[in-house]
Amino acid sequence: MQASEVEKPRIVILISGTGSNMVAIAEALQKEESDSGIDAEIVGVISNRPTATGLEKAQAMGLHTDIIDHTLYASRDEFDHALIRMIEDLNPDVVVLAGFMRILTADFTRYYEGRLLNIHPSLLPKYQGLNTHQRALDAGDDIHGVTVHFVTEELDGGPNAIQAIVPILDVDNAQNLQQRVHAQEHIIYPIAVKWFCEGRLTMKGNEALLDNKVLPATGIQLQS
Repeated sequence: MQASEVEKPRIVILISGTGSNMVAIAEALQKEESDSGIDAEIVGVISNRPTATGLEKAQAMGLHTDIIDHTLYASRDEFDHALIRMIEDLNPDVVVLAGFMRILTADFTRYYEGRLLNIHPSLLPKYQGLNTHQRALDAGDDIHGVTVHFVTEELDGGPNAIQAIVPILDVDNAQNLQQRVHAQEHIIYPIAVKWFCEGRLTMKGNEALLDNKVLPATGIQLQS
């Protein structure tokens, strides 16, 4: 097989809403020859919400889309097992959670261990869960940010790959802080996906490695 015939890494992206991070990753694929580009293929975009506007964006970019409505399943386990079957039909190398607003079961996270990425709007391990921007303001923090991490059974607790640090300004409220953090999401998520697709970013035990070197607990940190 010639090099040009080697199959590209296959990405499945899970969304629940606007899909802005999905778009950022898809756009990075379109410029694969540049330093920031990703040489891979998005083989599917799956939403648990039929009305998610990200589905229309994915379709406009020529991407395959599927819907799996979580309200039609009697339990979280039943939904997750059906989701696994849908994902496996697409034969992915990596599954990317991009605003997928479901808490995944241990069975699901174990099945995709080491090839499941998520983005969370805080400098993990700080502020796991919701309302991260207001919590950072209430705590009087000087900095806030966003983290891409591997997913494990612990909610927002897997090893960190990369963080973007966002300074908190005196004039900030939760809304404008969220907007600045959101802009950084679109920068660091494609970077992490690129590293993974190149075989540079891996997970071993409960540690993230880049180029076979264990990353610090924060992952790589970028200043915004």
